[in-house]
Amino acid sequence: MSLFSSKQEKEPVAPQRPAMRMPQPPRPEDFSSPAAVAAKPDVKISQNQSTSAQAPAAPRPQAAPQKQAQSMNIPGQAPEAAHPQIQKTVVSHIEVSNPKILTPEQHMAKIMSELEEAAQKPDLIPCEHLKDINDVPFSDIYITPDKKCYTWAGKSDAGLKIVDFEDYPEFLRQLENAYDGKNRSYLLTYKGRHYRVERTIADGGAQFCARKMPISVPNLRTLGLPEGLYRYLLSLSGRSGLILLAGPTGSGKSTTIAALLQEYLQIKGGYCFTIEDPIELPLDGVYLTPSDELGLCKQTTPPDGSWQEGIKSALRSKPRYIYLGEIRDPNVASEALRAATSGHLVLSTIHANNVSDSINSLVKYAASSGISEEMAYELVANGFLGCIHQILYGAPKKISVTYVFANPDLSAGCQVRSMLRNGKLNLSTIMEQQKIKIDKNMPVF
Repeated sequence: MSLFSSKQEKEPVAPQRPAMRMPQPPRPEDFSSPAAVAAKPDVKISQNQSTSAQAPAAPRPQAAPQKQAQSMNIPGQAPEAAHPQIQKTVVSHIEVSNPKILTPEQHMAKIMSELEEAAQKPDLIPCEHLKDINDVPFSDIYITPDKKCYTWAGKSDAGLKIVDFEDYPEFLRQLENAYDGKNRSYLLTYKGRHYRVERTIADGGAQFCARKMPISVPNLRTLGLPEGLYRYLLSLSGRSGLILLAGPTGSGKSTTIAALLQEYLQIKGGYCFTIEDPIELPLDGVYLTPSDELGLCKQTTPPDGSWQEGIKSALRSKPRYIYLGEIRDPNVASEALRAATSGHLVLSTIHANNVSDSINSLVKYAASSGISEEMAYELVANGFLGCIHQILYGAPKKISVTYVFANPDLSAGCQVRSMLRNGKLNLSTIMEQQKIKIDKNMPVF
């Protein structure tokens, strides 16, 4: 066989080498459809297709992935069939460079259509049909203006799922009827179970967040606090001052305080006066201590909505412990600090990102009540006993805490109180030192 004849036989099946051409950036219109590819003058699709049908190409070693990515067209094959990865990359480039912008109306219509589709095909998004709402374990549910009900899906920190309870229509009816038209935060008692409700107005109407309150106060040991911190908190039962539980909404602040107060009442006894709006965990009742003494707790709400009057009433009742549901305004902050400096152990919650922010917020609240900032820092320094910042993370939820404490003995020196008086809260080193001591069960002061 001659060299000439051999060349004639192999020529039809040998693909053109794209490496011999100067690389050009792909244009979106070049790969929008097979017809557009066929219309290119330098690509002879019809000729190569017929040639490939008559004489199949001899087997060739498989090219390396990086070399395949350089070839943009292979004769006899459609681009998307020959190189799906390359086609996908080009399409992705087109989508990013030419995004489709939805108007708010179109966006809302898209969401509603997805919800309608999900109602018909629940497997499209997390959706469960459950038994009675009181029998299902959850912390919070969210009810949107379209009456759909969402709760935590349990797979990640924050993901939700749509749920539907057997008695949901009755629960929703009582939830809406319990609103008095004034107080957006209220308590719903549904079939003997308490729910703390927050009602707000959103685009489309009223929406609700309902938190299911535990039937009983959990044991403090079961909450996941470090053992050393647990022991130290119990040692403060006979002290006076303000203990702050800080953290974001839904981080378990109220649960931790209720569990701590329950321990104090069961171990040491005494009278506990709470001011809550609404009342959350069931602390009200009589407690028997190991020494056959009693603890007594009475839970109250602010009279006529006035927290300041509630604190004054508490002080006139001579309690050992005072629990304020939340420090939420200047008058509550100043009254709480005055109670903490008059021989009471005061516990309360505050929203903050960390320990330092918690103390700064307390100072700002106190300063806004009519006293100077210097006097506010002095008041906080004298009344401060400790601050614990806690968050919940993961699935299932776990607790993480950071904390700082002041010396319970006011007559002794204390670095934390000195910093509070100076207004310089460089607490990182002190917090680390205290953590090491508490973890090792060493004296903190």
